[in-house]
Amino acid sequence: MYLALQPLIEQGALSATVLRQQVAAISVGLVQGEPLLDLEYEEDLAAEVDFNVVMTAAGELVEVQGTAEKAPFERAQLDALVDLATVGIEQLVALQRSTIA
Repeated sequence: MYLALQPLIEQGALSATVLRQQVAAISVGLVQGEPLLDLEYEEDLAAEVDFNVVMTAAGELVEVQGTAEKAPFERAQLDALVDLATVGIEQLVALQRSTIA
């Protein structure tokens, strides 16, 4: 988004404030009881629990959307999945920053 909007900002067609916060999104899930980050298609199909997490670079949650595909799960598992997603999003944010630098 940054790269697409930057020329318009430089031309004055858009205000620089149009870009407010950096965001990233990633999937997490439980597959055979194991928490996994950035599920591949086959893992997603086999997941007992599947979540999409969107966060800002500052670690604020934008969206958490998930489903118990096969059976209910514990709150501690939810917390572990959000923690795992946070690690992945921190990596994505770093990659985004290096790309636009």
